[in-house]
Amino acid sequence: MRNLPRGLDPCGKRGTFSPKARLGRFHSAFGCCDTGDIVRNLDQKAEQRGQRVQNATAGRRKLPQAAGLPGQRGPVVMRWWRALALSLSLPLVALAPSAKALESIELNAPGASDSLIETLRASSLLLTAQTTDRTAPLDLMAAARAEYGRLITLLYEEAYYAPVIHVYVDGREAADISPLQNPGQIDNIRIDVTLGPQFTFSDVSIEPLAPGTELPEGFAVGQPARSTTVRAALNAGLDAWRARGHALAEAADQQIVANHRDHTLRVRLRLAPGEALRIGAITPAGQQRTRPQRIVDIAGLEPGVLHDPEAITDAETRLRETGTFASVVLETAETANPDDTVDVTIRVDEAPLRRLGFGAEIDSESGGRLSGFWLHRNLLGGAERLRLEAAVDGIGARVGGLGFTLDARYTRPATLDPDTDLELGLSATRLNEDDYLADAYEASGLLRRQFSDALEGEAGLSLRFENASYDNNSGVTIYRDFGTFGIPVSLTHDTRDEALDATSGHYVSLDAMPYLGFADAESGIRLQFDARLYNDLGTEGRVTLAARAQLGAVVGPAINNTPRGFLFYSGGGGSVRGLPYQSLGVTVGNVNSGGRGFAALSTEARVRINDSFSVVAFADAGAVSSGAFSGQNDWQAGGGVGVRYATPIGPLRLDLAVPIRRNAGVTGSNLQIYLGIGQAF
Repeated sequence: MRNLPRGLDPCGKRGTFSPKARLGRFHSAFGCCDTGDIVRNLDQKAEQRGQRVQNATAGRRKLPQAAGLPGQRGPVVMRWWRALALSLSLPLVALAPSAKALESIELNAPGASDSLIETLRASSLLLTAQTTDRTAPLDLMAAARAEYGRLITLLYEEAYYAPVIHVYVDGREAADISPLQNPGQIDNIRIDVTLGPQFTFSDVSIEPLAPGTELPEGFAVGQPARSTTVRAALNAGLDAWRARGHALAEAADQQIVANHRDHTLRVRLRLAPGEALRIGAITPAGQQRTRPQRIVDIAGLEPGVLHDPEAITDAETRLRETGTFASVVLETAETANPDDTVDVTIRVDEAPLRRLGFGAEIDSESGGRLSGFWLHRNLLGGAERLRLEAAVDGIGARVGGLGFTLDARYTRPATLDPDTDLELGLSATRLNEDDYLADAYEASGLLRRQFSDALEGEAGLSLRFENASYDNNSGVTIYRDFGTFGIPVSLTHDTRDEALDATSGHYVSLDAMPYLGFADAESGIRLQFDARLYNDLGTEGRVTLAARAQLGAVVGPAINNTPRGFLFYSGGGGSVRGLPYQSLGVTVGNVNSGGRGFAALSTEARVRINDSFSVVAFADAGAVSSGAFSGQNDWQAGGGVGVRYATPIGPLRLDLAVPIRRNAGVTGSNLQIYLGIGQAF
């Protein structure tokens, strides 16, 4: 593309517009320019191959100027003598004395809205360099030359197609400074942006469209002609065809012309949907230890069915959720087979086989808890997981004593179908609580099915045996053996944005386990319900209100014939903060124990101070009853404040809480301290 004389903008109008910012093909004689490259870089085939095309911008592939390179004729090739001169100049630059620190970088955009100013500042390469202390003259000049292309792309996205951009380095236009004559010192930089008029759509068309295609509302005559709207319309048209099995749909032609006299943009897009295609051969690639057939089974794609992008995405998700693979990409072939099928390659990169992890929690009453696990991600070559976990609790506890948990879990994905996993477990637990001491052993097997992105269900079998001892109020020790054979089932609906630090969505879980009792246990059913709701009030997570409700019941057996581990208590970090751990139970038959009924409510207000710290205010209340829904009962409440510190594995939580209402006979400190990872709920 020819270099325009200094003083002309892209369409031949007067003004200073650096060659670095020139985009598109110019037709100044008619007062308009072809900006067709706005969407030319949207390589839709790449997306079908499992790649994500992001921020495709005008001219970056066709015209080097858009990427901040000098205007040239033909390919970007440096002549040999320029390369030699540059190589000789580099040692001189390196030997130059250190320069005085940069004093200021100023960005001016008269008439721009506050939000646009904020976006320009956030996108500026020069301001980013200043923020990250990359202020050496060479770094600043590289950023200054690329600034034109960076800002013009952003302005196109806001429908400004006739801007004038200056980048002054100590009063000199950055585009006029030779790369071989970079200044040895830079004091001040000023970025001046004249927006010009905002363009609107004068004519829009995209065809052919699949039935039911929903185009963006802004893709209409008279609306701001944002380049992002054009790309969104193109994507909507292609996605609609692909959803109907036209896997190789692509953009066939585009005519996008900006009229600088009328300040309008004309957009005409034509699509080539191609034939509807079925899935052909499915071929795994990149695996080293995983059997190819298991990869295909977990993915869940079936040869011969209509190609569906949603099915491709679901297959990628299933494979990632096994934990066996560090990356998963499903690539659709670029050409169809003669029988109207298209092949799919499952390209994987396996994660390290083993993983170690640990956790820690501190409660001022129940003491500390330390846990650790060892995980094997591909035990038998079929993406099976084996997790061994150990935990010690009650460390330094004021109530109860030292307890432990040993747990082993084997998980096999895609057991009955691609969405159903098999889990087998063995566990041994010592419960050393204030009211009782119990050793429990459990063997379980269950099937876990993912019904949708949010809905999950479980069903299985559980054999549990518990040796328990506890004292009555007369000091007599009672020994009991409780055996149960249960059928646990559960449903969970989870729409939270982040499991450990949710700001929106909800979590609802319902567990039921009918069981047959033997030895000293009577038969019954154990029920649990947990509902959590999160709302950031439209503040993008700066302020979040959270609420939680819990219910529990054991229906059928008497308390004395119910396993100690099945009964409910209130108090502590999982129910009512501010009251000692398990400080609220019931007394039945001269024996202190948990109850057969339980209810709790919790609320929190979370306020983010900055990217690292948040503060929290909370209040909790809980009640326990001797019967499932009746009988002797009492309630307690607590509240307090806390601090959260963001970490890569979730927020570090510190809560300070005091009692608001003590239940009768409760003892312990007025101040309770809780430390852990993740929000309280």
